Amino acid sequence: MSRFRFTPLAAALPASVPFVGPEAQERAMSRPFAARLGANENTFGPSPAAIAAMREAAGETWMYGDPESHELRAALAAFHGIGAENIMVGEGIDGLLGYLVRLFIAPGDRVVTSAGAYPTFNYHAAGHGGEIVTVPYRDDREDPEALIRKAVETGARLIYIANPDNPMGSWHDAATMQAMIEAVPEGALLVLDEAYIEFAPEGTAPPLMPDDPRVIRLRTFSKAYGMAGARVGYAIGAPELIGAFNKVRNHFGMARISQAGALAALGDGDWLAETVAKVAAARARIGEIAAANGLGPLPSATNFVAIDCGEGADFARAIVAALGELGVFIRMPFAPPQDRCIRVSAGRARDLDLLEAALPEALNAARNRG
Repeated sequence: MSRFRFTPLAAALPASVPFVGPEAQERAMSRPFAARLGANENTFGPSPAAIAAMREAAGETWMYGDPESHELRAALAAFHGIGAENIMVGEGIDGLLGYLVRLFIAPGDRVVTSAGAYPTFNYHAAGHGGEIVTVPYRDDREDPEALIRKAVETGARLIYIANPDNPMGSWHDAATMQAMIEAVPEGALLVLDEAYIEFAPEGTAPPLMPDDPRVIRLRTFSKAYGMAGARVGYAIGAPELIGAFNKVRNHFGMARISQAGALAALGDGDWLAETVAKVAAARARIGEIAAANGLGPLPSATNFVAIDCGEGADFARAIVAALGELGVFIRMPFAPPQDRCIRVSAGRARDLDLLEAALPEALNAARNRG
């Protein structure tokens, strides 16, 4: 019997986190990874302008960050051609998902997502007592029509989809996503996670219609802008919805350094374009490495590649473990049948050199396990 008076919900939840970080794995191994290719981080880093802005802001760390993120919201509004009242800045998409679930989900309320999709949404929904209802992927892509049908069937309050998708890297075109928005049932909200949108082909994102009450769109500086450690994300939605975040959010959650870095990064379009090109080249090389070892790289519109290993989850898991022993950190999807794959983040040439050298040995170890 615990001496702490947790709520019944908190007491019933498992003590878990969506991801075990590479640092925890390094501590368990008592050595660092040589190549960090599992967390979909942008190894090419942030814009030099962002680094300079954060270095300058470091001396002002004695001050709290602007609780309204006013300058960054204004810059994002100008960048997208929308109103600042349509934008909420938060501690990465993960933080914004937590606030959003807190606004919409009480114990017993249903949310709909895809089995094996980005798990942080589920983590927050479970933490607020939500009932998580899932639909399977179809052809290694999230299934917009099935998600909508399930939301209608269950009366779900939130419907989560990532486009492009994590963990598969697959994507739907703008027309498909717009049709999904238009099919959102009364009383539901579509949570459209566009963390990887900068890497996607032209015509992936539907036009921004920020006043549409059926959808909230989430974007981040963690991926293409290379600022995962700064924790800067933003939501685009109707003013009433965006304003509601002020009821529940951490008003001093955004560090002054992070705000300064994101503002500078947003203004450096040349660096963003260069990074997107580097990621595309890295994706191509990952595909070549996979194919040379008899594996099947899947098409990707993100900064990672899902690789079909041709067998079940145990084989994929053995590859992940063997690569880890060889100093290469990767991950894999959590749910079948996508868990037949491994997932490799786009990395620098030296990172992919290590992957290329280690993969044949890891495959041999996985095939001879037991």
